[in-house]
Amino acid sequence: MTTADSGGLGPAMRVGHGYDAHPFADAASHPGPTLVLGGVRIVGERPLAGHSDADVVAHAVIDAMLSAAGLGDIGVHFPDSDERWRDADSIEMLAQVAARLAEDGWQLANADCTVICDRPMIAPHRDQMQKRLSTAAGGPVTICGKRTEGLGHGDGIVAHAVALVCSRPGADTLESDTQA
Repeated sequence: MTTADSGGLGPAMRVGHGYDAHPFADAASHPGPTLVLGGVRIVGERPLAGHSDADVVAHAVIDAMLSAAGLGDIGVHFPDSDERWRDADSIEMLAQVAARLAEDGWQLANADCTVICDRPMIAPHRDQMQKRLSTAAGGPVTICGKRTEGLGHGDGIVAHAVALVCSRPGADTLESDTQA
């Protein structure tokens, strides 16, 4: 898609949705790690289990950006069957995704992520999360926290994200539609 394909009205725009969920880690199998959300280490909270650092916030944003650009999902680019990604820093993975989008002619316009959990409280960490995510993603990323209001059993953390990407001026972004 190019500017011409969007009716000459401006850059082409696409929306993507991302989702991720991780259970809390068993203390016996994960005795040392710290909870990581939005690239922020939250000391004193139970960590999440996962192949990488299990950052559900960064993972949901990654999936939303990849989806918007037609580039598959996190499992295509960072499979949990590949030991290179064991304990990987998800903020670095997000930066790699932003670079991949740029190669394919896309730029993040904005992303928003809703984090669903009873613990930890998101508000005290929101500004730091937004700054880390926005820097890595190459565009503004906002975060909001929601409680489960008693639904479920509090076994983990869930995140949903939506991303809007725009074609970069002069970029031919049609190719990315066929690469995932």
